[in-house]
Amino acid sequence: MMYHSMVIAAFGLMLLWLSLSGYFNFLQVSFGILSTFFVVWLTIHLKLLTTDGARLQILRGYPLYLVWLTWEIIVSNILLAKIILAPKMELHRQIIHTKANQSSDLAKAIYANSITLTPGTLTVDVDPDGFTVHSMAKTFADDICSDKMNERVAKLERLSTVDNVK
Repeated sequence: MMYHSMVIAAFGLMLLWLSLSGYFNFLQVSFGILSTFFVVWLTIHLKLLTTDGARLQILRGYPLYLVWLTWEIIVSNILLAKIILAPKMELHRQIIHTKANQSSDLAKAIYANSITLTPGTLTVDVDPDGFTVHSMAKTFADDICSDKMNERVAKLERLSTVDNVK
């Protein structure tokens, strides 16, 4: 099973490298292959490569989540620009705590990073219950408190759990 995970990791990294580099000459592709295998080797030695497939399962619903997150980032950018460009800046900075509805570390990391990627919010601290988040304005704090993003990430995790039970 470990061999299967290694092949998938190497193939995924190589595809990512090729799509991001855009170089297809022998030297560049050789460097890409070498660096891919080095990263897989390092991942194995650091015991970060899992064989249970949980990470691969959660990533099946990830493209749709990325589309939703991109939209949220755009909307937050517009709201933050309006706040900054207003004659009287309506900032209402606050620190809030949000509980994480996820059980896996991967899903919690996705949620924390999604908060930080969204303009106007920043994940400041992580504890076993959830995250401490800094918000620039009340509207951003309300979005975090609504648990919309939290539930979206939890749904990714539930989808992978349902698939594993079948």
